[in-house]
Amino acid sequence: MLAAVILGSGAAFLESSVVTVALPAIGRDLDLELGGLQWVMNAYLLALSALIITGGSLGDLYGRRIVFVIGLIGFAATSLLCALAPSGEVLIVARILQGVTAALLVPASLAIVEASFAEEDRGKAIGAWAGWSGISSLIGPFLGGWLVDTASWRWVFAIVVVVALIAAWIGARHLPESRAQRSRAARPDWTGSVLVSLGLAGVTYALVEAGGGGLGNAGVLFAGIAGIALLIAFVLFERRTPDPMLPLGIFRSRQFSGANAATLANYLAIGALFFFLSLQLQNVLGYSALEAGAASFPATVIMLVFSPQAGALGQRIGPRIPMTVGPVVLGAGLVLLAGVERGDDYVSAILPGVIVFGIGMTIFVAPLTAAVLGALPDAQAGIASAVNNAAARLAQLFAGAALPAAAGLSATTAVGPGAFSDGYRTAMLIAAGVAVVGGLIAWATIRGPERRRAPRHPSATQACTSCAPEREPARPEPAGAEAGA
Repeated sequence: MLAAVILGSGAAFLESSVVTVALPAIGRDLDLELGGLQWVMNAYLLALSALIITGGSLGDLYGRRIVFVIGLIGFAATSLLCALAPSGEVLIVARILQGVTAALLVPASLAIVEASFAEEDRGKAIGAWAGWSGISSLIGPFLGGWLVDTASWRWVFAIVVVVALIAAWIGARHLPESRAQRSRAARPDWTGSVLVSLGLAGVTYALVEAGGGGLGNAGVLFAGIAGIALLIAFVLFERRTPDPMLPLGIFRSRQFSGANAATLANYLAIGALFFFLSLQLQNVLGYSALEAGAASFPATVIMLVFSPQAGALGQRIGPRIPMTVGPVVLGAGLVLLAGVERGDDYVSAILPGVIVFGIGMTIFVAPLTAAVLGALPDAQAGIASAVNNAAARLAQLFAGAALPAAAGLSATTAVGPGAFSDGYRTAMLIAAGVAVVGGLIAWATIRGPERRRAPRHPSATQACTSCAPEREPARPEPAGAEAGA
């Protein structure tokens, strides 16, 4: 079970980071400037963040295993389409389709873990899922750099096809089926999906084109206003529809709302590292793709070694302290990396920041996932997972769309020394501040350690314990027999 869900979700998370190190090669091959490279990143994250809640709802309705497997097969097909793209426009469209299929498999993967493991094993299982998911994101630049230097940027997408198909085969054979218990038949909220997708698309387009004074363009301004209006319409529609893709009532939980707000802040900081550092290393410091990917590999090693311990610690002391300390440490790593410039030595200027960043990410990733799932009843595991993953992908989307504009970079900025390098430093410092805000949000909203409730569903190793079992009729004991348990 763990092999299937970790491979499947890992493939989706890998695609959100592995492409970063390939961006310079993609730009050279397909003749794309900074704006085009932003869309190669953002097209995938836009579709994934907009539709991931719908994907979670489909899993709850029709079965998480079947939705997970279908998503993996579609993900393999669209990844192959990305690998074969002859132009930037085709690649961007293929990345949108890739994000759509990832929106099916990502929420189903964690919901399967939450619904299928016994209470005493669930913390470790979630820790393994979260840890390996984070590792798959961190290993992406290293793997991507090796593929770009030894073969082509197209293999960055082609390699995922194999991983997705293996996960689909394991999932079809070994995953248990599960779905949410509903009192009546429900339908997917397609209207809500369209509203949120178009709204995010409009806002993202405006953010990408707004850098360098682009808001003076009537088309950019219209896209931004229309996007905001559609997102407001989405919220109003969700309040009235009987089967919303996003039940707004779940945000009455202070811990759930706070954990997702912290997710937005923390993953925006992580997305900033993935998007900016690789471009800075390759186009300003002159690193090869492999060298740029290997630069962040120590953070991967740290997560690989210490994620299980971080998950166990979070389960023992509660998620509040790890979710407060981790983002602050991560922000310190970004401050160290903000000073990276041409001529710097890796060991003295880059490695310390990468190590501190990896430590910070390791501290908070697994406890954050546990805090989100622990805030809602087990029957809402799918929607809880979907909302949290949507927040994480949305944060990475804003890292690639809003941070360049906030740092004064426009869609036509040349990626290299000069304006881009100056914007890099500003963007990393902004991201560090956002990470610290994420830690403060966690401190204010996340509960301290507490005894988790008993599971409401039976499993192969643990019976249902949320209600007292029915008493069996008393039977006479044989003479001389001792009382049984």
